[in-house]
Amino acid sequence: MNNPDNPYSFLSSQNAASDEMTPEEKSMMLQSKIVTFMQESCVFKSIAAGGMGFGLGGIFGLFMSSLDMQSMDPQIYEKKFREQLRIQLKDMGSRSYSSAKSFGVLGLIFAGSECSIEAFRAKTDIYNPTIAGFFTGSILARRSGPKAMVLGGAGFSVFSYAIEKWMMNWYD
Repeated sequence: MNNPDNPYSFLSSQNAASDEMTPEEKSMMLQSKIVTFMQESCVFKSIAAGGMGFGLGGIFGLFMSSLDMQSMDPQIYEKKFREQLRIQLKDMGSRSYSSAKSFGVLGLIFAGSECSIEAFRAKTDIYNPTIAGFFTGSILARRSGPKAMVLGGAGFSVFSYAIEKWMMNWYD
């Protein structure tokens, strides 16, 4: 039964073994249950994937902006070194942040939709990421119209399916 004074009472077990535990063991068991509860939470998975996507996107954007010299004005080379450095760092930062936001949103949407689909279907199989890929691709292409949503969803779905098949073969 839930105790209204304890916000974590839903995590505690009401068995005889818990009465025989020391306070440290009870604390460790409660922490373990909280961590397990958070890891199985779709919200936690989505936020974690969004955060990791943000970090990876920032690194990717930083790398890609250092390779792209087309956006630089040729007159930049006539300026002093400090001014050149300031302009290039500003450009790298803005591109890195833009890429980080894109990857973060992609990770957030994909992980959230995959976890929600998995919870709804009560199955873990190759179709969950495939459906989540279609949903994610459609959401990311929503500003371009319905045809782009279908094509974006189909493309991301095929990519998700291929990655899942490859990962299944990797671990088998």
